[in-house]
Amino acid sequence: MTTHAIDERASGHRFRGQAIRTLLILGASGDLTGRLLLPGLARLVRHGKAEDLALVGAGSDAWTAEDWQGRLATSFAAATPDSGTADDGGALARICAASTYHQVDVTADGALAGLIAGLEPPVAIYFALPPAVSEKASAKLGPGDLPEGSRLVLEKPFGTDLESASRLNSILARLVPEDHIHRVDHFLGKATVLNILGLRFANRFLEPVWNSLHIDSVDIVFDEELTLENRARYYDGAGALKDMIQSHLLQVMALLAMNAPSTLHERDLRDHVGTVLRASSVHPDFRESTRRARYTAGNIGGREVPNYVDETGVDPSRGTETLAEIVVSINNERWAGVPFRLRSGKALGRTRKEAVITFKPVNHLPDGFTGVDSPTRLRIGFGPDTLQLDIDVNGPGDVFCLDRATLQAELNASELLPYGEVLDGVLSGDPTLSVRGDTAEDCWRIVEPVLAAWEADEVPMDEYAAGSDGPPNW
Repeated sequence: MTTHAIDERASGHRFRGQAIRTLLILGASGDLTGRLLLPGLARLVRHGKAEDLALVGAGSDAWTAEDWQGRLATSFAAATPDSGTADDGGALARICAASTYHQVDVTADGALAGLIAGLEPPVAIYFALPPAVSEKASAKLGPGDLPEGSRLVLEKPFGTDLESASRLNSILARLVPEDHIHRVDHFLGKATVLNILGLRFANRFLEPVWNSLHIDSVDIVFDEELTLENRARYYDGAGALKDMIQSHLLQVMALLAMNAPSTLHERDLRDHVGTVLRASSVHPDFRESTRRARYTAGNIGGREVPNYVDETGVDPSRGTETLAEIVVSINNERWAGVPFRLRSGKALGRTRKEAVITFKPVNHLPDGFTGVDSPTRLRIGFGPDTLQLDIDVNGPGDVFCLDRATLQAELNASELLPYGEVLDGVLSGDPTLSVRGDTAEDCWRIVEPVLAAWEADEVPMDEYAAGSDGPPNW
């Protein structure tokens, strides 16, 4: 280990036990803050955490104190606790009453540094901003502008391509140690991550067959009924591949595929995630290894949905896909030859969020059985977290006829909202669930050749009616 690495690690752990005193949200007047961040914080406080936190908002909009207080009241009310939730003792009201909002251009020289200088340290700075703005804002800061123990939080997508992600990593590395940088992946909440790891490594019957000798394929799917929902400004410049697969599903894949870490410490866990992603690639025959599609007019739950290209804010010339699928190969001993299919789309007929592990057929099925010998499948559901095992058993009536049986269980869920879990890690200094810098770059490395092939029209753009299961030829 280099001296630099030792120093960085020591520096990174120095403030691990020191709680953040001030949360500064950049982009406080935006949709993300109101819809997700503030309700997540409210639920966190309701559970007895972050009660003494100072909350400061900053944005480009000319909001008054009354505007900001109105947003806080509305967003905090959205996180009204269940009956079993602990009383916060008025902590939310105190945080709200003391909170301030500042109109500021964070990309202007000295503007962000001046704002930070007036805050009580340690400070967590949440960049609830588009990636290009986050890069410009962070580039205006120097190491002396941040009090000791400061933490930086960045939303996905981290950069817009490999080059910008690498450049942003370099900027952030000048400011704080790596484990004080939280690249947010709210899709991977703590309960979901630990459910996957507990299932894999705490059950003797699974780990010996968790490899290419016994597993035929792995599918990781995040299909939504939701359409654009007024997010065309972001989504039309991203598409399904960047929005979900590059930033979220590759992380799920790494958790499902990694070897057992020695501990659940953030370094061990993230080292193993990184090892999987470094071994991953998409076969360059992109017409076979990738597919893309875009929804046309249709009906979802009785609601008429227009053609994607007719949605407000969409530029048809961009050729943005709303459904993407790639087949990832993990080139190591455990997974050689096993396809990992990652799929995500919008405006589909049903919401489906799961990983499906399909096992190979048995080596020998005795003569005399009838019926269908279906493959054994393990399904891990995300939100709600569920477990389902599809197996063959003797059917009713004719004991020689194979029939399908399903074993089901609900997995433990977190009492916090997804962004409450994110903020909990930030405020307590635990980067376990954040995406490490090298990993963020590897995710771009994996998908960039696909994006280039799609931009060159090497892969056809299929179509599917909104409310359907996808293109008929899929």
